Amino acid sequence: MANEWLLLFPEKVRALLRGLPAPLLEKVEEIRVREGRPLEINYSGGKYHFLGPSGSLTLNPEEAYKPDREDAHRLLDLISNHSLYTMEEELRKGFITIPGGHRIGLAGRTVLSGGGVEHLRDITGFNVRIAREVPGIADGVLPYLLDKGRQRIMHTLILSPPQHGKTTLLRDLARQISAGGKNVREGSRPGLKVGIVDERSEIAGSRRGIPAFDVGPRTDILDGCPKAEGMMMMIRSLSPDVLIADEIGRLEDAEAVTEALHAGISVVASAHGKEVSELARRPGLGALLEHRMFERYVILHRAEAGLTFRILDGQKRSLLLVSPGEALGGERHA
Repeated sequence: MANEWLLLFPEKVRALLRGLPAPLLEKVEEIRVREGRPLEINYSGGKYHFLGPSGSLTLNPEEAYKPDREDAHRLLDLISNHSLYTMEEELRKGFITIPGGHRIGLAGRTVLSGGGVEHLRDITGFNVRIAREVPGIADGVLPYLLDKGRQRIMHTLILSPPQHGKTTLLRDLARQISAGGKNVREGSRPGLKVGIVDERSEIAGSRRGIPAFDVGPRTDILDGCPKAEGMMMMIRSLSPDVLIADEIGRLEDAEAVTEALHAGISVVASAHGKEVSELARRPGLGALLEHRMFERYVILHRAEAGLTFRILDGQKRSLLLVSPGEALGGERHA
């Protein structure tokens, strides 16, 4: 079924979303459901509108449909598969990732224990982020991550603020690196063994261990596994050529990345941030930058015109700028 993520929503909200024009529905990235407040959608990389009771878009919150308590309770029931009590760890973290890689952020009353968050209760706010495949999104980037011999991937850090496409790019890089390929620009490129540590189940969107997205024929996935522990497990038992992980940042993540690099395994990872210089102030990532562990930096920027890639070498010198109109294969040198 196309747009099967619609089944996540209670019947009234689902009917409103289905009333949107098909081309727009394909571009929806976030749906924000807040009990008693306007229903909001985000599409096409930063266009926010409210959704009215007739299914029309509006910028006026007073004209929007306002989900009621029944909508909120029904949504929570659907995303937890009718078993909220089994999701204590997810409630502690404040989000649930469901099959297909869709991630639902949660807002409500926190219950504290020992000074930390034990779990959430009275959940009345939901941010449903829709995961999508964009085959070819890495076309203009991957050639600059290959070494001269075409036999390995350079250690790479992908950088952007939230919701700028890091996970989508990682997903397509995994597919292409795993599959290998041949074209005029690259020549022949052998497929490599890829290991994905998918802590939030977003890169591969696995369902009972089977990826919902195409991440390549030579790819192994550790689903729902903490990144640092998962990278070490991969190194010890699955012998990947390339390790892929999303949103690294903790000190233990940096230690695992260092261990992988010393073991001769390429690492392609992502982190939150707008510029490489920002990372120096973070305990884990700062050490990786100080020791020049990464050979490539890919900086994503999302504007009205679309997504821009900027690629830097290990010395932070600009190598490439891929503009919005060229994102699926074109490029120009910076």
